[in-house]
Amino acid sequence: MAKQHSIEFKNDAVQYYLDNQDHMNYREAAKNLGIGVSTLQKWTKQFKEQGAVTGRGSGNYASDKDKEIARLKRELRDAEGAIEVLKQAINILGK
Repeated sequence: MAKQHSIEFKNDAVQYYLDNQDHMNYREAAKNLGIGVSTLQKWTKQFKEQGAVTGRGSGNYASDKDKEIARLKRELRDAEGAIEVLKQAINILGK
């Protein structure tokens, strides 16, 4: 599972890179921060376009509450699917 970083960390990482870009490239900055080069590039692009990094990463949920709601909806959908399979099995075995 991918490591999740806070929005504050993302913005600080971009600021670190921007403050040091005269003598440090993406690869060096990313290594110092313990993140991937493409991750830092993506955050920097978003920072330049929007003035801040706002996304929460995978899923881009606005809050932990929204992420939990999405997880529970997936769980419910999976449980409903399992119930349908059991109903079909009962119907087949009952004949």
